[in-house]
Amino acid sequence: MNIVVNGEQREAAEPLTVAELLSTLGLRSEQVAVEINLKILDRGDFLTWNLHDGDKVEILSFIGGGCPT
Repeated sequence: MNIVVNGEQREAAEPLTVAELLSTLGLRSEQVAVEINLKILDRGDFLTWNLHDGDKVEILSFIGGGCPT
């Protein structure tokens, strides 16, 4: 199947859950937010949400740090 991840076309085996995709990309589910076709997923759905051909996936990573005030 073909999916788009952060604007980049990817070919992936089906079935593929969001958790499996994150693992493939070397990302930890605790440190990201995931949007599928403009719907933000609950972290609890990562293990059961199956991706489908044509899905558009946006993965946002949380970055710590900043300037103390």
